[in-house]
Amino acid sequence: MIHFPAVRQGPLRALSVRLLAALGLVLCVVSVVYLDRDGYRDLNEDGVSLLDSFYYAVVSLSTTGYGDITPVTNSARLVNVLVITPARVLFLIILVGTTLEVLTEQFRTTRRVVRWRRDVKDHVIICGYGTKGRSAISALLETGFDKQRVVVVERNAVALRQATAEGFVTVEGSATRSNVLNEASVKSAQAVIIATDSDDAAVLVTLTVRQLTGGKVRIIAAVREAENAPLLKQSGAHQVIVSSSTAGRLLGLSTSAPPLIDVVEDLLTPGQGMALAMRSAERHEVGLAPRDLEALVIALIRRGRVVSLAEPAGIAVETGDMLVYVRNDRPSNNGVTV
Repeated sequence: MIHFPAVRQGPLRALSVRLLAALGLVLCVVSVVYLDRDGYRDLNEDGVSLLDSFYYAVVSLSTTGYGDITPVTNSARLVNVLVITPARVLFLIILVGTTLEVLTEQFRTTRRVVRWRRDVKDHVIICGYGTKGRSAISALLETGFDKQRVVVVERNAVALRQATAEGFVTVEGSATRSNVLNEASVKSAQAVIIATDSDDAAVLVTLTVRQLTGGKVRIIAAVREAENAPLLKQSGAHQVIVSSSTAGRLLGLSTSAPPLIDVVEDLLTPGQGMALAMRSAERHEVGLAPRDLEALVIALIRRGRVVSLAEPAGIAVETGDMLVYVRNDRPSNNGVTV
């Protein structure tokens, strides 16, 4: 599908075009009435002049209709039905169309905002719609997260339009400002993902979110430099992802152990083969060793702590454990992931 850029024109030009169209419509009706002036009757019984034609056209198109000039012949009445009445409707659309459009759009937008504020809960706020922000959203959607529960906070106009075009609720402004985060209903959010372009902005956003929510909302932040990670955790971030060191490790592994990079890419790329997943331990799995389970379990999450399977033997699955396992993410022939 081909999309053309929207043609934007100033309000003065738009108003001028509408006024010229209205004037042209008036002149058209005047011409029709004047050419058929013998089919109209004036209360003064002195015939219909050019001025009378202008008068009749204006009062007819504006739906005033004083009735002092009326069509009396069949041809004049037919012209009123087929020409003047549609022209009257078109004239009103030209004059009040813009106002009606603006009022309707404002009313629709207001209703959508009110409805959204009433229903929004347990959503995820993405602060920054750059490469990291878009990747975070993609990962969320791959896990089945509802697209309607993603809110993007962005101050860049281009990125904001892109997020809106892709169907996300967006809030324009800097995430470092409390009023902007309140617009995104940060207090009722499930988590805030901070994917800003700079580490100092990430710290400010973290502090602002913690101040507004009292630490009740989970904060996940990304930083470029590893030395800023402790500062973010002290500011209130629950998890900090260091993008530069992670990329550097992958670059190093690609030299010393290239096959490991293929495995990591396979795990992180959806639909390629293997994928990391997490689920609650089932009742029949409680008491068993993780290695004895049907799924390929690589770690346990127990009371918020990661239990590595590299620890001494004797670890058994307990009630409430979360299993981190590797699943087959390659679609089958019918398009279903197995």
